[in-house]
Amino acid sequence: MPAYICPQDGTRADTTALTWCCPVCRGPWDLAFEAAGPLSLDSLARRVNSLWRYEEVLPLSAPTTTLGEGRTPLVPLTGAVSAKLDFLMPTLSFKDRGAVMLAELARRLSPERVVADSSGNAGTAVAAYCARASLPCTVYVPEGTSPKKTEQIRAHGARLEIVPGDREATAAAARGAADAPGTFYASHVFNPYFLHGTKTYVYELWEDLGGRLPDAIAVPVGNGTLLLGAALATAELHAQGLIDRRPALIAVQAEAVSPLAAAFRAGAEDLPDAPAGPAAATLAEGIAIPRPPRARAVLAAVRESGGTFLTVTEDQIRAAQLDLAARGFYVETTGVACWAAVGHWTDRSVVVPLCGAGLKTGLAH
Repeated sequence: MPAYICPQDGTRADTTALTWCCPVCRGPWDLAFEAAGPLSLDSLARRVNSLWRYEEVLPLSAPTTTLGEGRTPLVPLTGAVSAKLDFLMPTLSFKDRGAVMLAELARRLSPERVVADSSGNAGTAVAAYCARASLPCTVYVPEGTSPKKTEQIRAHGARLEIVPGDREATAAAARGAADAPGTFYASHVFNPYFLHGTKTYVYELWEDLGGRLPDAIAVPVGNGTLLLGAALATAELHAQGLIDRRPALIAVQAEAVSPLAAAFRAGAEDLPDAPAGPAAATLAEGIAIPRPPRARAVLAAVRESGGTFLTVTEDQIRAAQLDLAARGFYVETTGVACWAAVGHWTDRSVVVPLCGAGLKTGLAH
């Protein structure tokens, strides 16, 4: 059975417990988990058309909370760049991949309440899947969150707590609530089940490309959950002998809020200890994270893949959103960051995620 394990000090906990972080260092958990066996391309054609088709490599199986998430289209944009349309998920963002794992785990643990914190999309996804699982849910969001996202959270029946201040203040408020007895903290940052959901993004690429992966995978990075899921999947596929090389992971941040890019360029293994201060304003609200708790793991994953960090300006984000719309894709401002960063590439194949629908934020001004 999977177990929580702290990557910093080796502390372990049972996944049936509601212990949301390492009790020693208060850091996020990893998951001690071994896949049941290698996948077979031939067997996948006969399986359920959702991310749950990859059951051998998932820490949960036979879900009751599924909304049919996963299996989003892969569409070429240029000769070298393709897009995976994760804005076509049930709640219109890639966060459904991890949220369904958290809600399914919570359903099996039967907590008194579920809490989550988010800049919008993760909270929306957790609210939807908790509704599916008939679990009471409270979502903390920072003031200034897109009204369309808060409206969607409320529509799913979740209680909404709007926190004065930035994303860091919101996380602190949610973590305070998470310590209450009987609470399941559906954290897309601290709970590793979320990462094992986001890794299905890469398993789908591998399947759709006939058992191979592109030269590079570009992902927007705030807390780094999609990137860390991608790193998990590429490591598993390589260990299973299903790919002969691991693609470079290209991490994209908004120039206005780019702590990981700065640390990477400085050759640092982690963020500096000094407080980051309030996040600057950026159109890419979904990745405006000044101090991601898994910073060390994100930096290591990018380096180990032979990848790099790229940053994009606010003007590049505006232009990329309009450019994608002119190609038929209306994507939220965070979701266009990778296209802004690598859309001009011609020397190697790369996939970008269009990871949130434009209706969530509207057109950038």
